[in-house]
Amino acid sequence: MKILMVLTSHDALGNTGEKTGFWLEEFAAPYYIFKDAGAEVTLASPKGGQPPLDPKSDEPDFQTDDTRRFQADADAQQILANTHELADMSEADFDAVFYPGGHGPLWDLAEDAASIALIERFFAADKPIGAVCHAPGVFRHTRRQDGAFLVSGKGVTGFTNSEEAAVGLVDVVPFLLEDMLEERGANYSKGDDWTPYVVVDGKLVTGQNPASSAETAQTLLGFIPA
Repeated sequence: MKILMVLTSHDALGNTGEKTGFWLEEFAAPYYIFKDAGAEVTLASPKGGQPPLDPKSDEPDFQTDDTRRFQADADAQQILANTHELADMSEADFDAVFYPGGHGPLWDLAEDAASIALIERFFAADKPIGAVCHAPGVFRHTRRQDGAFLVSGKGVTGFTNSEEAAVGLVDVVPFLLEDMLEERGANYSKGDDWTPYVVVDGKLVTGQNPASSAETAQTLLGFIPA
């Protein structure tokens, strides 16, 4: 069982002068769910090497058992520091792909040609695709073989407009995820803010927010042949 996890390489939070990147819990929880299930996990990012961590996700209020496990795991830290370049990855080498969130993906992975092509190939091969929180932004430009947007007519979720408003970044992000998915024809749905909510449509698995990351990863696992 081989799973590819794709992380952002983008670290600038718009023009605010603040930093962003990937959200630690949204990486750590799925990573250990996959590892504990016996999966071989490969990490990739657009630029390769160390992906930027959203500094807010490293604050005490956002720590979980999984983030603490990661912070004590030198091997995992070494793997994260040396992600592969995304352009070198092939869907033929993996059973599934998973995108952790954080605001970073809205800037780079949503527009990244290698990511777009990779997702389209996973979808065409009927292999599981998972994305949590802001990571469903990676579907912005992806299309099916018939030319329709990949998420058109598909049940999906992702970070809500009200959650974005709560963190004060509505006017900072390049697009609002909820609006974009609806504009692409997705059957977007959501749960209460900050509570776990996961949507499955075929082998497309999306989670709404950080609280949904573990369930999203666990659900994705269910589509991978043992």
